[in-house]
Amino acid sequence: MMFAGWVNRQQLDLIDYLKEENRVLREMLGGRPLRFSDAQRRRLAAKAKRLRRKVLNEVASIVTPDTLLRWHRKLIARKWDYSYRRSPGRPPVMVEIRTLIVRMALENPTWGYTRIQGALSNLGHQVARSTVANVLKEQGIDPATERGKRQLWSTFLKAHWGMIAACDFFTVEVWTMKGLMTHYVLFVIDLATRNIHIAGITVHPNHSFMMQVARNLVDCDAGFLYRMHCLLLDRDSKFSTDFRMLLQREGIEVIRLPPRSPNLNAYAERFVRSIKDECLNRFIPFGEASLRNAVSAFVDHYHSERNHQGLGNRLIQPSDVVRLPDRQVRRRIRLGGLLSYYYREAA
Repeated sequence: MMFAGWVNRQQLDLIDYLKEENRVLREMLGGRPLRFSDAQRRRLAAKAKRLRRKVLNEVASIVTPDTLLRWHRKLIARKWDYSYRRSPGRPPVMVEIRTLIVRMALENPTWGYTRIQGALSNLGHQVARSTVANVLKEQGIDPATERGKRQLWSTFLKAHWGMIAACDFFTVEVWTMKGLMTHYVLFVIDLATRNIHIAGITVHPNHSFMMQVARNLVDCDAGFLYRMHCLLLDRDSKFSTDFRMLLQREGIEVIRLPPRSPNLNAYAERFVRSIKDECLNRFIPFGEASLRNAVSAFVDHYHSERNHQGLGNRLIQPSDVVRLPDRQVRRRIRLGGLLSYYYREAA
């Protein structure tokens, strides 16, 4: 009896120690919930089943007895639900086929489910018409009857590629004898080639300035918009009715963008970001001549020395000079090293 009492006492002391150790560990966790794996849940549930609820209430400190018993019941239920015998079910549509369905629908707004199904059959993919419908529905793409009613902006631009340009203003603060003066820079960009033309720089973009700019742009000898058919511009009041009428008389269709829609003039907006991030925001212009020199230097760099992601990471105007790979690498700098271009010496 004495030995049994001593062993029982030892077990109680051991349980008290383990409970206190669990409390210390929970305090170290800072109250964050514990995340158990399935294997850990099975081990705890199997041990808890032997102790029953009364004993668990006394010793369990990590999870409640109800939780342990619930894990145990799930373990038993999983044994008899025969989930291990279940097949994976109907295989999902191949990623390649899903990609092709979405691509065909976006590139051909008038194609319906049956037309896409036939196009896939030409490529060796046998797909049900309902599968095509389900894939497009999951991607939020309307049926052909709805898609055919409207034209994507990107489709419109590419349809007129080579005949469409865009123009916009950006402002630069310049130090002058009178203090900081806001200068307005008007530029035009050819969307197909990304060529930039600085149409004018002024402090006062008034009516006479804008009319002279319009005449210069449509000049038959050196006008940047000569042979262009469309010009995108926003609803800035500086693009007056007279300005637009002069362009239209020369055969240029003026497309005014909706208010507050910079995404529809994304190419022009991207040039503004480029010239400001790479040049003007790192440069303090003193006088209009300084500003003109900086803008001119960046435009030259933009055309012949800067790679463009939208053009396959190529130069707009690459040099025709043959350069051998074994020649020494040189660095051409503009604006005191603000703009750099690396090239090999010509043969």
